[in-house]
Amino acid sequence: MARAEASILHLDLDAFYASVEQLANPDLRGRPVIVGGLGNRGVVAAASYEARVYGVHSAMPMARARRACPHAAFVAPRFDAYSAVSAQVMAILRSYTPLVEPIAFDEAFLDVAGVRRTHGPGPEAGAAIRAHVREETGLVASVGVATTKLLAKLASDLAKPDGLLVVEPGTELAFLHPLPVERLWGVGPATRARLEGLGVHTIGELAVIPAPALVAALGDAHGRHLHALARNDDTRPVETERAVKSIGHEETFAHDLTDRGDLAREVVRMSERVAMRLRTSGKATRTVQLKVRFGDFRTITRSHTLPEPTDLARDIQTEARTLLDDVDCAPGVRLLGVSAQQLVDGTSVQTTLPFGTGGGPTAGGTAAAGPNRRALEEALDGVRERFGDDALGPATLLEGGGMRVGRRGTPWGPGSGGTD
Repeated sequence: MARAEASILHLDLDAFYASVEQLANPDLRGRPVIVGGLGNRGVVAAASYEARVYGVHSAMPMARARRACPHAAFVAPRFDAYSAVSAQVMAILRSYTPLVEPIAFDEAFLDVAGVRRTHGPGPEAGAAIRAHVREETGLVASVGVATTKLLAKLASDLAKPDGLLVVEPGTELAFLHPLPVERLWGVGPATRARLEGLGVHTIGELAVIPAPALVAALGDAHGRHLHALARNDDTRPVETERAVKSIGHEETFAHDLTDRGDLAREVVRMSERVAMRLRTSGKATRTVQLKVRFGDFRTITRSHTLPEPTDLARDIQTEARTLLDDVDCAPGVRLLGVSAQQLVDGTSVQTTLPFGTGGGPTAGGTAAAGPNRRALEEALDGVRERFGDDALGPATLLEGGGMRVGRRGTPWGPGSGGTD
């Protein structure tokens, strides 16, 4: 049943990563700032509006961004800082309504239907939230207000930068149908090409295509999904709990790596990050996955399911290095990633005393999680939280350092937008 008033909000922080860097460093304010992997193979994660004037945008190769805007400040991403600022913003949103659904570090849906008496109707609540976020954090937010999540998201995109756009009840299709079809979720370059073959360029043109024709062209699930969205048939509620499917870390290297020792050290480094994020999220993993992309862009994944769930770096790196042993790295590795899959509640982790004196690997392949090991890794978490991810790490990382450039390092799960 359609809502009688526009009470779903989508808030999007403008140029978030770049804005955080400008707030942290006054010398960057008013200057073009480009955040991303700094190596030749790096990718732009965010660009300030001063940089966008020169055509720089997210997902652009960093080498191309340097040519387009050579005088910009180029900054490596600091995901811990972004996470901390994001948590501050989400706390502000929850002070208005408990119905907040974070989508990424820099965006969230809110349902303000139940707080009309205290904060006014949706447009008033949206304006108040924008002002509150700016006052408390210095960040600029754009907000879309509508009767569905689809329209709220589209409205916030069109409100950028620094705007608020309301889609009033009764005007939904008049707002939606003139927009280009690629504005819809799920319409990428391949789908757009297929739709153009059907003579579809706008959402309104898509709306008049019969569902069977879309199913025949795009497949059952995708065809029906787009057929519904083109009619604003979107009944999804704002969900305060979103299932975390995986947590991972991956990096693209400046040069293809072939040395197995270098790659093994990278696996250790990534496993440390993944384990820390698991513990921070209160999760443990049953399955460790290794992702390898070669110089020719061929990509493979290998995984192994553990006999017991774990949130310890030692267990994760043991499994990931075993998976790496079975991969022929001679062609050269362009990208490497370690991720934790099949997540469970972290309280399910069994802390057992190690057998013998070493507490080495169990028959199942993972190390027994002795209390001393857990205490050590939790202590390391505290140091890294205060001084940064690279403050401490295994001694093995001291060998062969310096080959890591263009780090992605994005956590997969809530606030990431998903995996690659």
